[in-house]
Amino acid sequence: MSDKTNKKDETQKESDDPTKKEDKLKKTGADEDDIDILKKYGKGPYTEKIKVIDDEVKDLTKEVNKLCGIRESSTGLSLPSNWIPMGDKKAITENPLMVGRIIKILDKDTDHSRYMIHLRRVAKYIVDLADNLSPTDIEEGMRIGVENKKYKIALPLPPKIDPSVSLMTVEERPDVTYNDIGGLKEQLEQLREVLELPLLNPQIFEKLGIDPPKGVLLFGPPGTGKTLTARAVANRTDACFIRISGCELVQKYIGEGARMVRELFQMARTKKASIIFFDEIDSIGGVRTGDSEHGDNEVQRTMLEIINQLDGFESRGNIKVLMATNRPDVLDPALIRPGRIDRKIEFELPNLEGRVQIFKIQAKAMNIEKDVRFELLARLTSNCTGADIRSVCIEAGMFAIRTRRKTITEKDLMDSIEKVIKGYSKFSANKKYLIFN
Repeated sequence: MSDKTNKKDETQKESDDPTKKEDKLKKTGADEDDIDILKKYGKGPYTEKIKVIDDEVKDLTKEVNKLCGIRESSTGLSLPSNWIPMGDKKAITENPLMVGRIIKILDKDTDHSRYMIHLRRVAKYIVDLADNLSPTDIEEGMRIGVENKKYKIALPLPPKIDPSVSLMTVEERPDVTYNDIGGLKEQLEQLREVLELPLLNPQIFEKLGIDPPKGVLLFGPPGTGKTLTARAVANRTDACFIRISGCELVQKYIGEGARMVRELFQMARTKKASIIFFDEIDSIGGVRTGDSEHGDNEVQRTMLEIINQLDGFESRGNIKVLMATNRPDVLDPALIRPGRIDRKIEFELPNLEGRVQIFKIQAKAMNIEKDVRFELLARLTSNCTGADIRSVCIEAGMFAIRTRRKTITEKDLMDSIEKVIKGYSKFSANKKYLIFN
């Protein structure tokens, strides 16, 4: 009995001890009600329904994609209505063509012509034409596509021309005409004799037994209308007009500038008549020196390629070359000698009559008063170029805008002359030109 009473006393003591009660509570886990509460924590009343709808949308999307033929990939496939099984099969089975060039046509006048072709980094072969080609489609020096196995000529290819060269062609005619150029009557007549007369009336030169001039150099101070005249020529003639700036031919790698010049003339020969305009030719046509750096050597190579194209072994055809510069003293004599550049036209500062004409041309597009004395304005703008006069007219318009007027007065033109001509005289390009010469 004593043992039982002792055990009861111990159990009563344990139940009375608070620390032991806490240990018992810690040992007991969460029941089902607690777990249900934890599962529902953070969920709204429509969470389950939204999840069910999302799953249904995903299943329907998979079915739609399966019916449309779209696979699980980065690009997918097009709709079955756009499939071309025969074209895909043909693209898979056909072998790619190799690019080559025809060196020579053997037995050209017979029915059994053979063709000597050259495949770069491979070899030279004598081959036949494919069944879908005729001998009239093939010429010597043409780029061709050759079959990979039988080496038959399968496709004539266009000449390889750099896209940067083909973009130099002026597709749209400029909006400048000869009537928009003032004070250059003699220069325009000389230019038209060289460019327009051989293209429009070549029989005149054939009867006399002389070759028409092939190259023209336009030189003079900046702002005298050299580039503007070239734009008017591009507007006037129906020939392909190709414009290139001299600095565009200065490339980083060796031979790139010369290659561009070759492709430029090659593209011009494919046209019925072409005019190539080299603007700022002094950037690549300078006098050659013995002690030059790598960059100067590359510029000289480009200039030598221009010289080679001007009077090389290949005929220039119906190609006219037009060059413009404001530094004729730095050009290489070999570039501008007769036979390459046959005519040199100087664009001088306009005289009094020319300045009056330029003012009138500028006034056509301006809302100006009728009683403006253009001769007086021309006398005040002595030793000024056409670009300076145009700047005077623009500045006169700015004076009218400041005073909220809709017409330009003679006083506005006087004030603009004071500001543009006299105020900016230290920046005049004409003084620099006179110093250089």
